[in-house]
Amino acid sequence: MSSAEYRQSSPVTVELEEHFDALVAALGRNLRPAVARVLSWGEQLAAVYDRGGRLFACGNGGSAAEAQHLTAELTGRFRGERRPLSAISLHAETSSLTAILNDYGTDEMFARQLRAHGRPGDVLIALSTSGSSANVIAAAKAGHEIGLATWAMTGPSPNTLAALCDDAIPIEADTVATVQEMHLVLVHSLCAAVEAALEADS
Repeated sequence: MSSAEYRQSSPVTVELEEHFDALVAALGRNLRPAVARVLSWGEQLAAVYDRGGRLFACGNGGSAAEAQHLTAELTGRFRGERRPLSAISLHAETSSLTAILNDYGTDEMFARQLRAHGRPGDVLIALSTSGSSANVIAAAKAGHEIGLATWAMTGPSPNTLAALCDDAIPIEADTVATVQEMHLVLVHSLCAAVEAALEADS
């Protein structure tokens, strides 16, 4: 068997092809129906920024990486030149985070920061592949108490986080990896929608 034939039939090749097939299926099943919601989020978030508000984001593990990816695109830029937009990842301030973890426990790690920095009319985007992460749920509850709009990107529904938030985009997929990769597409789509809405307002 040649090396090319081995690569085509190897277990790793089959696994990769199955993963790519799952991504294609998830794109069609989840994201095209989410277009209207992402556009709505973009318009609402642009209005928040026009009022001087800000966005907060949180998640654990890979979801934390997606949340920080979102805030980086907003404070920097996504496509075109524009003013920097206030966007804060609640897991990225390590001294505050570790102090809160030490003194108040895991469930408060995002919620306490949100109570410190959040103001009525701001937005929280909470990411969780399971939709059941206690610290992310606590942040969403704190957001409600403060008067933030709460939006979630989650894995399959029904789940606690999606039900708790004002709006949610659940991803129906079989693996955590596929859910997280769909969340990244949503992150980029939301950034594009925000920039388009800001440009339309200017």
